[in-house]
Amino acid sequence: MENSPTTLGSKGLINKHEFLRVIIQCLYSLGYKKSASCLEIESGVRYKSIEFDLLESQILSGDWDDCIDTLNKIKDVKDDTRSSVLFLVFKQCFLEYLNRGDDSLALSVLQKRVPTLHMSNETVHKLAYSILALKEMELGKLDEDVISELRKRLVMELGKQLPPPIVLPERRLEHLVETSVTAQIDSCIYHNSQDAVLLYEDHCCGRDQIPTETVQILTEHSNEVWFIQFSNNGEYLASSSSDCTAIIWKVMDNDKLTMKHVLRSHQNPVSFVAWSPDDTKLLTCGNLEVLKLWDVETGTCKHTFGDHGFTVSSCAWFPDSKRIVCGSSDPEKGICMWDCDGNEMKAWRGMRMPKVLDLAVTSDGENLISIFSDKEIRILNLRTNAEQVIFEEHSITSLSVSIDSKFFIVNLNSQEIHLRDVAGKWAKPLKYTGHKQNKYVIRSCFGGINSMFIASGSENTQVYIWNRQSSTPIEVLSGHSMTVNSVSWNPKRPLMLASASDDHTIRIWGPSQSNKIQPAETST
Repeated sequence: MENSPTTLGSKGLINKHEFLRVIIQCLYSLGYKKSASCLEIESGVRYKSIEFDLLESQILSGDWDDCIDTLNKIKDVKDDTRSSVLFLVFKQCFLEYLNRGDDSLALSVLQKRVPTLHMSNETVHKLAYSILALKEMELGKLDEDVISELRKRLVMELGKQLPPPIVLPERRLEHLVETSVTAQIDSCIYHNSQDAVLLYEDHCCGRDQIPTETVQILTEHSNEVWFIQFSNNGEYLASSSSDCTAIIWKVMDNDKLTMKHVLRSHQNPVSFVAWSPDDTKLLTCGNLEVLKLWDVETGTCKHTFGDHGFTVSSCAWFPDSKRIVCGSSDPEKGICMWDCDGNEMKAWRGMRMPKVLDLAVTSDGENLISIFSDKEIRILNLRTNAEQVIFEEHSITSLSVSIDSKFFIVNLNSQEIHLRDVAGKWAKPLKYTGHKQNKYVIRSCFGGINSMFIASGSENTQVYIWNRQSSTPIEVLSGHSMTVNSVSWNPKRPLMLASASDDHTIRIWGPSQSNKIQPAETST
């Protein structure tokens, strides 16, 4: 389609006059006044509309009657907007009349002008009182410079309130470009980079921006690996296994993992681990036994909570790294909050307390999210004690919270993952499908820049990755030979993902690389 004299673009969607006007505005806002003025002269397009140019002139010269007349004649302005800007003009009139001692004109503004705007009596009284109070304080008359500055402020305020095309919204071109870039990023299913997006070309990431290939296989566990979690600083990975051990792995500068500590103290399978926010301590939950606190640097057990038969389902830290909370599937145990020395600080328990399947504390410390009795989610605001209750139709097996504390996901045995907002404003969750989950506990996680991806294990030996904006997976990763129980995305290295499986291994996934050498398996 050929451009007409008044339109631009291959589709003829851009009005040429409007386009030039926003460019001129941009040049002025960037400080290129000469260039902007030259473009106005050459194109015959003015940045300021005729109406606003006239208004500005009338305000700066104090020609209030003509200014009011101009405002009343401008078309396509909503009544409430017109009343609002006229009120600002009347306010300036009132102030200036009083300032020069013309009390009768000032009174006339209050009695005749302002009532036409249908403002509340309270608003009018406040106006009169505030300005008269200034006069009574005998601060002296405002000089011409102050009056001039007040008039300039009035022009700026009207510029913010009057609609286009009378006035362009501030920085309109930057807004249009930013909106376009944001839309391109949002539509890029693999976007996972902090790098600036170039304006010179349309943005599109390739699948090499997310982890899709195995770069290392960890085989130190001698039985099923049930849970894994990267530390908050991304420098460590913790894993727990039915071999009754947990392992702390160190992430090296070359993105390879080496074993730092094997934590041997549990008598039963280790089902869960949780890093303290400062990454100096690690909690491990034994299956039908105790909860243990470990020093990450030395690998020594610092404290044991509970006793054998203490059915801890999961545990979490508070942001200060000094308090922990754990949930039990035994209603008599309920939910307990301890300090690191084992002193109970608070508890929610009793015969009416349902069994706790999983819980988490948001990273801001505001909310405690708990999974009760298979299908019930409770979000307790720890500051206000307000509580939300959400019911799912199918049994929930796990819970994960986004780093920014705004969202959480739950895995259901109906082969769905549901994404919800912590604030509880969404009427329905976003749903993700494709993976297989019927009878085992499968754990998912957020990952990537701004937690824009969701990853999950699956009973069919594969790892699934979704972009949060799409319900179908963008990648399905093969490599494990048995059920994948847990996944964890490195919070500081957005191209690193770990997965744990019943095949006794942990796989570290990285971006696709051409001609890469297949890494050798590590040995025990």
